[in-house]
Amino acid sequence: MKAVRFLGSGRVSVDDIPEPLVGAFDVLIEPLAVGVCGTDIHIVEGDYRSSPPVVLGHEVCGRVVATGESVVALAIGDLVTVEPHLYCGVCIYCQTGKLNMCPNRRAPGVHLDGGMAELLAVPETLAYLLPPSTPPHHGALTEPIACAVHAMDRLAPASGLPVAIFGAGPAGVILIALSALAGTHPVVSIEPRAHRRALALRAGADIAIDPNDSDFGKIVDHATSGNGFAYVVDAVGSARILESAVEIASRGAKILVFGVSKPEDVAAISPNDVYARELSILGSALNPFTHRRAANLLPSLPLDELHCGFFGLDDVADALDAQRAGTFDKVFVTPQEKTSAR
Repeated sequence: MKAVRFLGSGRVSVDDIPEPLVGAFDVLIEPLAVGVCGTDIHIVEGDYRSSPPVVLGHEVCGRVVATGESVVALAIGDLVTVEPHLYCGVCIYCQTGKLNMCPNRRAPGVHLDGGMAELLAVPETLAYLLPPSTPPHHGALTEPIACAVHAMDRLAPASGLPVAIFGAGPAGVILIALSALAGTHPVVSIEPRAHRRALALRAGADIAIDPNDSDFGKIVDHATSGNGFAYVVDAVGSARILESAVEIASRGAKILVFGVSKPEDVAAISPNDVYARELSILGSALNPFTHRRAANLLPSLPLDELHCGFFGLDDVADALDAQRAGTFDKVFVTPQEKTSAR
């Protein structure tokens, strides 16, 4: 079968490889849409640990084409979304309910072969049934939505208090929509690109601010009655943004780091400021126990507002370039399509 593989040292190729074996508890999936995200770029550029050679793609929606003999809940023809994490089950984190902290975690598309291929085999427990009418690219968004749901669990926002979200890429837009559903107010998007600020407003933001606006401070003060934001989210991944998040946070605020920054990126934050204002700085990694909840949320989110680009397997280099350039709100690889569709 044809597959997109990361070979290490920045090299990505489209190769012919053997079809995956299907174990007794596995389902064989024909991927229909596979999201490309910032993590894929980090993998290719060596900023995110992976196990090359490996088939890329961890945001997967597809159709079941075969089942192992011990599969009980899924059938051929079912539309599914893939939860891309296998945990060891024996470490202290797995055994105390913190699966996402498992140091032995393996992920399809990162450590194991993923969805940018004509076929993908995963354990039945990782394949979540979707309504058959679900657009495949919406189904592929379940994984980033699940990560955002976990982020909201970590943030635990109270309704009626202001939230600021740095970045209005796909992750930021999902967090904006979830913040609106949670009743936070106002929901403020901070994004330098005009077309993404417009997207943020369509997704549920009450205000969208350019951080380079000379009146940025005045707008923040007006939106928060001079108190700062009770909740601030970095949906980009940047030391500079984390520093800015602390600056605009209110007393007693929660600051959530959601975006993946480069390992060498270091922020300068005053411990005295954290102490005096009683700030909480939180991380949010992966999507433990939130994939089903995310799948259930698909009809409630403004996913059709995203301007999407679709690329065949042979055009994966163009897909990665489009992701780097931000040409589309969201980029997908469509393994069953032989040519690009944009």
